[in-house]
Amino acid sequence: MVVMKEIPRNPFITVDVIIEVQEGIILIKRKNPPYGWAIPGGFVDYGEALEDAIIREAKEETGLDIKLIRQFHTYSNPKRDPRHHTVSTIFIATADGEPKAGDDAKKVKIFTKNTLPEDIAFDHRQILEDYFSGKY
Repeated sequence: MVVMKEIPRNPFITVDVIIEVQEGIILIKRKNPPYGWAIPGGFVDYGEALEDAIIREAKEETGLDIKLIRQFHTYSNPKRDPRHHTVSTIFIATADGEPKAGDDAKKVKIFTKNTLPEDIAFDHRQILEDYFSGKY
């Protein structure tokens, strides 16, 4: 009798970046579900460092070359992404230039603490609340 081992299911590793610009922070409007405004970011490729992944994702979604300032916090609630369990490390960065929507971003816009949109995807509202409150 052959005993089959169950293949472990692991969370997907993602990264997101709060890009600080003089006027505020940059959010993207998602082209794909779940819809809404989001912090730029995405999935880490196999063999890729978190820092390299977020630099790549920021460039793909905003057209900006970012300068990483620091790692902010990691969010791991299994329900943070309705598609599947993800664990995301959030970075803070700066950038110069004019952001342009690309990849899976339909729009890109600068927001402040007081002008955040209503429709924010994932758990990104909580992340932004933590960021603006100085929690981490």
